[in-house]
Amino acid sequence: MTERKPLGMNFETWIDRQIREAAERGQFDDLPGAGKPLPNRGELNDENWWVKQKIASEGLKMPLPPTLQLRKDAEEALELAHKARSEAEVRQIVEEVNDRIRQAIKTGLSGPPLNLMPFDVDRVVAEWRAR
Repeated sequence: MTERKPLGMNFETWIDRQIREAAERGQFDDLPGAGKPLPNRGELNDENWWVKQKIASEGLKMPLPPTLQLRKDAEEALELAHKARSEAEVRQIVEEVNDRIRQAIKTGLSGPPLNLMPFDVDRVVAEWRAR
């Protein structure tokens, strides 16, 4: 757009003219998504829609507060322990997450209350054997 707005013409008229002329030249033909609904139309009321869209398009995860991240990691550790190949592996996985939980209880983490206690290793091993 190298053309300058003529004196005396209001901006809206000038812009409308440029859009009309570009459409007549076919510059809007074959654009990606032409004829399709706008993506994420239902998220217009969410002021962080663009952040969430960027995170999703980049394949990233939303960062969680440390306490919530630890809760999520603890759940994943239990699932991993249940799929372990040996009792020693189960014990190692549970002890590692228990160390993180104890450290968090001792020092405190930011975010909502942790509400998490170290897992009973023997109980997790018994559950693993039962599977």
